Amino acid sequence: MLSGVLFDLDGTLLDTAEDFVHIIQAMLQEHGRPPAAAELIRAQVSDGSIGMLSTAFELSPEAAAFAALREDFLSRYEQGLAVHTRPFPGISELLDWLDAEQLPWGVVTNKLSRFSIPLLEQTGLASRCASLVCPDQVARGKPDPESALKACSEMQIDPAGCIFVGDHLRDIQAGRAAGMATIAALYGYLPADEDHLAWQATHSVQHASELLPWLQQRHQPETSHV
Repeated sequence: MLSGVLFDLDGTLLDTAEDFVHIIQAMLQEHGRPPAAAELIRAQVSDGSIGMLSTAFELSPEAAAFAALREDFLSRYEQGLAVHTRPFPGISELLDWLDAEQLPWGVVTNKLSRFSIPLLEQTGLASRCASLVCPDQVARGKPDPESALKACSEMQIDPAGCIFVGDHLRDIQAGRAAGMATIAALYGYLPADEDHLAWQATHSVQHASELLPWLQQRHQPETSHV
């Protein structure tokens, strides 16, 4: 039976892309550059500020100007990290069900604590989240299983009964390496050419609203045949 759920943060639990798009478009305008396609930025969210900025500005991370550009981006994001961010449709209902069933849920992210903690606070999820594990809290981030196992330890659950939900290959790899069932969140920030079948997730969903019925079925006790 289901004992708990772990979520990736950006692109799985929360739709954070719109805040990134607004910041990058403003920066492009200030640098005299044309706007970038929103979907182009969205597809790079899982690769963090480096992926988004290098794509939008067509600039290598090794370029001399990149470090200052990234610091400007991070400063702007820290000041307005939940302006447009919302849970994906269907996530609020899922979290309500998990809380009602007294099933703990947590977040395992590659987003630093300096952003993740206030983001959960500003979206009203911090007090409900049983564990938040960020890369600066572990020796090895995803795809290593360390962060997923740390979250299960904090939630006091067996990893074998936990489900890891994520929109990136490293989420599925971390969950599998930790001995968990996994769900590929295909509604997240995947590049158009991504082959999610190669991830070998236990299950996949096209919309966040599909998570609840699947998890409810998973939570049903096995039928006795005696």
